Amino acid sequence: MDLANKRILITGACGGIGSAIADHLAEHGAKLVLVGRSQAKLESLKTRLMYSDYHQIIVTDLSSFAGLDTIKAEAQAITEVGGIDVVINNAGYNQFDWLSHRQPREVSDELFLNLTSPILLAQSSLEWLNRPGIILNIGSTLGSIGHPGYSSYCAAKSGLHRFSEALDRELQGEGIRVLYLAPRTTSTSLNSSLVEQMNAELGNQSDPPIVVAQHVRKVLKKEIAQRWIGSPEKWFVKINQWFPSLVSRELKKHQQTIARFIQRRHQEN
Repeated sequence: MDLANKRILITGACGGIGSAIADHLAEHGAKLVLVGRSQAKLESLKTRLMYSDYHQIIVTDLSSFAGLDTIKAEAQAITEVGGIDVVINNAGYNQFDWLSHRQPREVSDELFLNLTSPILLAQSSLEWLNRPGIILNIGSTLGSIGHPGYSSYCAAKSGLHRFSEALDRELQGEGIRVLYLAPRTTSTSLNSSLVEQMNAELGNQSDPPIVVAQHVRKVLKKEIAQRWIGSPEKWFVKINQWFPSLVSRELKKHQQTIARFIQRRHQEN
């Protein structure tokens, strides 16, 4: 899809990846609908974007059904001025901890924002998204490699991957593509300084948000169904599909380090 003058809705627009996506797509002529919880942050982002008058904001909380209803109402109103061509489901968060240490409500909220919310937004968008149109779901390498300390996040992103694949097949011939992009670790506020220290000790590579934004543009432009970012992570994804015991053996070597950082997390809190 040629993104020039296309209207693109981005959830989680105030975050590190979301704001980088917004910057990059605005530079290439897209008109943006920025979705987030903070009006002040959204206004600040909108003001600094290239061609700021082209862009709109929607203040809402996607961790609730009411927040999803707000997007639906606003998106339907936008149809009167040309409609929306692309939805990027980017909002999300994770919590680094053993599952046994977490409260049920925390797990439920994490699953809702990372999986249920994008599914329901995709469902809603089938009513108002322009044809041809694209839904791009931002996943994670952890959606393909189960990693200790992130069990529910892995579950949510794995579900988002298969949902994207299934819906893309379901909508064949209807003028809407459903794509999936899986970044590896990205340097944003989503990861605490403690997690960044652990990743450095484990030798995990980390990308700046602009790398993800550049891949977003390429995936949208070429309508690539699925893409994983970064080596060796994308090769580990393949190995985990065919020889999961090899990945389990490698991660077992890091178990004590992961446990030590989780213990530090609880001590510092």
